[in-house]
Amino acid sequence: MAKTASKKAPARKSSRTGTGKPVIRTFRSAMNFLNARTNYERMVRVGYNATNFNLTRMQRLATALGNPQRQFKSVHIAGTKGKGSTAHMVAAMLQRGGLKVGLYTSPHFISICERMRIDGQQISEPEFARLIAKVAPHVEKETKDAFTFFEIMTAAAFQYFADQGVDIAVIETGLGGRLDSTNILKPEVCAITNISYDHMAQLGRTLPEIAEEKAGIFKPGTPVITGPQESAVTKVLKAAAKKVGAPLRIVGDDIEFSYRFESSRATGPHTRVCMSTSGSRFDHVQVPLLGEHQAHNCGIALGVIDALRAGGLEISEQDAIDGLEDLEVRGRMEIVRENPRTVVDGAHNAASIAALMRAIGQNVNYDSMVVIFGCSVDKDIDGMLAQLQLGADKIIFTSTGPVRSMDPHELHQRFAEKSQKMAMVEPDLKDAFRVACNCVGRDDLICVTGSVYLAGRAMQELPQDETEVHRA
Repeated sequence: MAKTASKKAPARKSSRTGTGKPVIRTFRSAMNFLNARTNYERMVRVGYNATNFNLTRMQRLATALGNPQRQFKSVHIAGTKGKGSTAHMVAAMLQRGGLKVGLYTSPHFISICERMRIDGQQISEPEFARLIAKVAPHVEKETKDAFTFFEIMTAAAFQYFADQGVDIAVIETGLGGRLDSTNILKPEVCAITNISYDHMAQLGRTLPEIAEEKAGIFKPGTPVITGPQESAVTKVLKAAAKKVGAPLRIVGDDIEFSYRFESSRATGPHTRVCMSTSGSRFDHVQVPLLGEHQAHNCGIALGVIDALRAGGLEISEQDAIDGLEDLEVRGRMEIVRENPRTVVDGAHNAASIAALMRAIGQNVNYDSMVVIFGCSVDKDIDGMLAQLQLGADKIIFTSTGPVRSMDPHELHQRFAEKSQKMAMVEPDLKDAFRVACNCVGRDDLICVTGSVYLAGRAMQELPQDETEVHRA
């Protein structure tokens, strides 16, 4: 049975010296230390309140470390979908501009080291262990109000960027915004990507309620960039920005913006965007990631660069454009094998599944698509299934793994109540993939989606060639 946030799991003992201090010398010992902490990412029911998500507690840990978050400039990004892609785009453009750039995102697909990057390179395991060892003594001193997994991770990321002397860091929120551990930052620019339904038990049942939580990252005088939103969301964001005195600009409204889909022999299907302000002009920029939704994310990223330029940061339009050209982000319509063609995507809410289905239809030629789908139990499952049936020709329901996974048999039953499309259950991912391979021909497509955890497992566990498929 899933643990609730009101009853925290007892911390597992870590290796200690005779003085009682934790011994962290290796990556494994660092992970043991972290895994002994309360981790809301692994819980189904989490109370979203100032007790569980405590900025005062986070500030206390940062202060103990000397407030490393004050030693570099930052960009702070919140939103329901697209914030990770937007963060990667902003970081890539800044890096090409000659800056040393930190990037902090969550969750990860394969290794926790993916969450902390400098100039595109994820932190090494030895360096990660060193950071956790540096933070650990301050964590151990807190006996009454224990620091959480994400608080420790965030503090370690801030310390890493400070130690390495980054010029600027692009920071993605974990959950919401107002109470998120990252919200002790005083950024140069804030950004809000698309707001849709996700984490409703924590953030609210309506889009305005969710938007209010995301807008909690707004700071007095700090520019805010967002894109097209539902009218009710835009109203909330405007009111929140006005309340704190944060200048808000909307790409496509306050900022001139357009995009078009095209295809050529040289580059294949892709989207190009144009954006113009009084200080910047970006013409016919090729979006590095596929899908109409990524065009909007790119518009927000370019808006962030424009705001930074207006604030005095020296980066040319051409450097920004060049920075996007070579960007690759894992888990976004990533083709992990060619025979059979298999796409992996970390889409994990109804809006992102809808965007994925549209993007595949626009950018990938195929006769039939088999979707291997698994999701977490706390998601908008009916919403995801409704969008899934619009693109999938056949669905194989599977488990995301041992933590928070929705029972694939339950998924199948709920899907069958809504759709007559072919569907079946294979709880084991490898078995699901083997069945999918037997269902597809040369011109068909397999898509694995529904969960970041499932996408990460697919990247690691799926066989790499046709021979391995038949051996599995």
